[in-house]
Amino acid sequence: MVREDVLKALSTVQEPDLKKDLVTLNMVKDIVVDESRVSFIIELTTPACPMKELIKRDCIHAIHTHMGADLDVNVQFTSNTTSLRSDIGNVLPGVKNIITVISGKGGVGKSTVAANLSLALSQQGAKVGLMDADIYGPSVPIMFGVRGQRPLMMEVEGKEKIVPLEQYGIKLISIGLLVDEKSAVVWRGPMASSAIRQFVTDVHWGELDYLVIDMPPGTGDIHLTLIQTIPVTGAVVVTTPQEVALADAKKAIAMFGQAQINVPIIGLVENMAWFTPEELPENKYYIFGKDGGKNLADQFDLNFLGQIPLVQGIREGGDKGLPVMMGEDQISKQAFMSFAADTIRAVAVANAKK
Repeated sequence: MVREDVLKALSTVQEPDLKKDLVTLNMVKDIVVDESRVSFIIELTTPACPMKELIKRDCIHAIHTHMGADLDVNVQFTSNTTSLRSDIGNVLPGVKNIITVISGKGGVGKSTVAANLSLALSQQGAKVGLMDADIYGPSVPIMFGVRGQRPLMMEVEGKEKIVPLEQYGIKLISIGLLVDEKSAVVWRGPMASSAIRQFVTDVHWGELDYLVIDMPPGTGDIHLTLIQTIPVTGAVVVTTPQEVALADAKKAIAMFGQAQINVPIIGLVENMAWFTPEELPENKYYIFGKDGGKNLADQFDLNFLGQIPLVQGIREGGDKGLPVMMGEDQISKQAFMSFAADTIRAVAVANAKK
């Protein structure tokens, strides 16, 4: 057995999302072979890869099929998160992917989706930050249980930088961590835009695979400022199945598709897709309508990233400062894990097309 035999066998294994074999994608590293054992490392495009176990099974099957059924096969994984960024040394130099979470209107659960998306990615091994860019209605301090805490300052390369708080493995920054929560943020557009620029330029985010940005609802100054300041990888659109929410979601989709903005839509997720009572976990009641978000994604030819149920535990977790991804509700956790997996798959596919 030689290294070339291993590569030949693994050239039959296809990366499920990128639709090319592992050898062509240069994902096979550090091959070691002897008489009875084959070991190698597969370098994934993200530590949060949802197809890891499938790839492992396919690799072992390929080695057994092409090299011998009695071989001991040891498959290890590492990751090198892909990125579309070519300006990695300028703004947010350590951040590989920037995902904005947007909605056309308030009240659709955008912040809940952003928080639990961040946690789902982190629990899969990715380095994640969450920026609360909703200046007028910051909710991250409440949802992560850090109300009243203040970020510290540190000197980085001769400049004073804000150090994000860390909670549940996520780096956090929010205007709610910098001002008294009892005070209303009464700012005109330019002041709000200036604050957002500071979150980008004056915060020491460090090395991140993904920075998730919880955007304000609607379309306005803050959206334009962020898009003009940082290289956004793509946007996730949050809506409910309700017609009113869908109409506003269309506006958000249209805004991000304009030539002067041109931020790709990663996909659309339907929140509050159905109501499931805690005592009847198998029942689904379509309070806001059925499949409205799914139909909208089909209409605009967008990736449909999943459906999140309206479960009491999701609301309670956010209010208690313990997001549902940190709790025991397996139905809700699985919904967010599936949504996060589809989101990362869409990002990886987009990055591969660069």
